Amino acid sequence: MDQPLLALGGIAVSLNALLATIAAVAMVTLGSVVAIVSARGARARAVEASTSNLLAQEVEERIGELARVQSDMAGRVQTMGEMLAGRQAELMQSVSERLDAVTHRLGQSMDTTATRTVEGLRHLHERLAVIDSAQKNLSELTSQVTSLREVLANKQARGAFGQGRMEAIVRDGLPTGAYEFQFTLSTGMRPDCAIFLPDKRPLVIDAKFPLEAITAHREAKSDDERKRAAQRLRQDIGKHVGDIAGKYLIPGETQEMALMFVPSESVYAELHDGFDDIVQKAYRARVVLVSPSLLMLAIQVVQQIQRDARMREAASQIQSEVGHLADDLGRLRERVLKLQNHFGQANEDVRQILISAEKIGTRAARIEELEFAGEDALPAASNVIAAPLRPKLQAGE
Repeated sequence: MDQPLLALGGIAVSLNALLATIAAVAMVTLGSVVAIVSARGARARAVEASTSNLLAQEVEERIGELARVQSDMAGRVQTMGEMLAGRQAELMQSVSERLDAVTHRLGQSMDTTATRTVEGLRHLHERLAVIDSAQKNLSELTSQVTSLREVLANKQARGAFGQGRMEAIVRDGLPTGAYEFQFTLSTGMRPDCAIFLPDKRPLVIDAKFPLEAITAHREAKSDDERKRAAQRLRQDIGKHVGDIAGKYLIPGETQEMALMFVPSESVYAELHDGFDDIVQKAYRARVVLVSPSLLMLAIQVVQQIQRDARMREAASQIQSEVGHLADDLGRLRERVLKLQNHFGQANEDVRQILISAEKIGTRAARIEELEFAGEDALPAASNVIAAPLRPKLQAGE
């Protein structure tokens, strides 16, 4: 079996190889010594034959000395081998412990890394799910915006869109019967909506959406384009105002003012900010431009007007009901007074009953005082019998 490797001076050697090397060195040394001795013996024999015994003795001493040195060296080599084996065992144990520690730390690190990786993947999946949902919503919003753009690009669809918003606001704010869509006037004209006020004259509302002119004005890049777009916008608004004033304002049949509904807050704000002359011109033509929020406010005002009208119509009925209520209140007062008189009579009866009960108690006490004390009181009883009787008590005493 091969001996373990030893690290000497950075060179790894086995114990058997070391022992073989030492033995080889010893044999070479011994051979060299024998050769030297043989050479010297030959020369000595050639020079002096008498000294052969001394040389042989010296050679034997040298050989014995070399044998002792070899034995000593073998012991040291064995001791060194044992020391190296012990050091090797300690080194293997230390390396094993360090390997165990490194393996343990590596296992913990791998577990921690795996846990963090799983957690990161979970968060990543959650984020991906959120991103997918947002992307789906964005796709739906994109399709809706595209549909809205297509609707607004068509003039008829745009008019239907504005009319739909106006109808939704009116329908949510007024009861059925207080308005009518596509109401026919005496001239045969049919506005988008007519709201019936208490004087039976309808308030006309017509929806207009000057989107093309507004878009051209917004997208104008030069001053000339902006001026042309502004002129076009003024013409379009003026035409709408003229149509409403000429078709839907009928003296004696409709209200003196009509509403032009602009179904976009931004368009309405841009008209008021940059085209105040158009708004004033429309007002002089008795046409008021309203946005969705202003139309809601106008509907609330109409609600209050209709409520006040109903209150005025019911004023006589309310007055009659108040009279009946006063009569009922008078009868209630008379009955309360009667009930109060009954309570007074009942209190008096109770007081009289209490007085009678008190007198009965007094009479009972007097009767108790007439009880006999026993046989020793008999003589006195004759006197009592002989005594004149008390007069009869009258009721009420």
